[in-house]
Amino acid sequence: MVASGQRAVERCNVLGSGGFSDSPDFLYRPYLGNGHRATLDQVASWMEQAGMTTRIDAAGNLVGRYGGGEKSLIIASHLDSVRDAGRYDGPLGVMLGIEAVAALNGRQLPFAVEVYGFGDEEGSRFPAAMLTSRAVAGALDPVALDVPGLEDALQDFGLSTARFLDARRDAADLIGYVEAHIEQGPVLEAEGLALGTVTAIATQLRFEITVDGIAGHAGTNSMALRRDALTAAAEMVLAIEEVARQGPDDLVATVGRMAVGPGAPNVVPGLIVFSLDVRAGTETVRNQAAETIQQRLSAIAAARGAGLEVRQVHDLPAAPCNPVLMDLMDQAVAATGQTPRRLVSGAGHDAMMFSPITPTAMLFIRCKDGISHNPRESVTPEDADLALRALTTFIDLLEARYA
Repeated sequence: MVASGQRAVERCNVLGSGGFSDSPDFLYRPYLGNGHRATLDQVASWMEQAGMTTRIDAAGNLVGRYGGGEKSLIIASHLDSVRDAGRYDGPLGVMLGIEAVAALNGRQLPFAVEVYGFGDEEGSRFPAAMLTSRAVAGALDPVALDVPGLEDALQDFGLSTARFLDARRDAADLIGYVEAHIEQGPVLEAEGLALGTVTAIATQLRFEITVDGIAGHAGTNSMALRRDALTAAAEMVLAIEEVARQGPDDLVATVGRMAVGPGAPNVVPGLIVFSLDVRAGTETVRNQAAETIQQRLSAIAAARGAGLEVRQVHDLPAAPCNPVLMDLMDQAVAATGQTPRRLVSGAGHDAMMFSPITPTAMLFIRCKDGISHNPRESVTPEDADLALRALTTFIDLLEARYA
């Protein structure tokens, strides 16, 4: 069969049901679970049909290799999923990589093409995400492997934490890394575009915010004298939104979790703990926004007589894509008849692990309503066909440059 984006979508649909999930009721494919094992077997067979040799590396990643060049272009994404997932977040990039190799139809390149199906991008089973791509990129601290249950799960696959870091690839053996992925956002659809070139994976800061008030009886505490932690937190959330709206398009700030104490309907809330996630394409924008937000929160707390504690829990630097590869991707997108569009990825991806060691590029694909991590995740075969055309053209352009 001729290589096609439609086949890539159909194969994602196959992997979205039956024995490829650890749940009978919805798609849930955690790293090293039974669904993951079945998926590796099935995807390996598709890789072999496309002309690749296959192996499972020391971290449990599936690797298909085409060609015999001394150096390799990695095309990759992940095969694991969140709980109650959609079918295309991750697997579509792997399937498009397989189709891109199939499209070569035996043609040899001056470099090998290796398609990786990473095992653990989502972190849906063990506490740390991207364990397997970090291992390949040489960015994994061995301490991250000291988590309950991981060693037993690896042993069930014939693997071990002792050998896990053997999955590392030498940067000198790579010419680049490219990942095709659904956008997981609404920008491309809103602009009527099927494809986009990623400029960077956003830098992230995450905080835990604690607001202290005074709990009291809901019937006897007058409104004028209350020190309500929840109303203070509500004003803070609106202030966070306002700061983010006033920034550039790539700045986003999110309060995704809030705990109310004591949590009774007849008690004025005395303690609130909520999360704050700030992301942007550059650390400068991110840090300026985070500083402004903290100033606003402090002013609100002072005005309402509330205590405030801000604790940073996460700091992830930006992962810029390579300017030369971005230009090649723009050319490849233009060759499909689409207008090139550059955008920042607000979501994290395996690609961010490779940016420090090899030139990296990402291709975004439109998804309906920007929905992801949801069974309603949807991609059209037509858009997948355009993505495959862009990916194969990108390889051709890289070949010309490499030669």
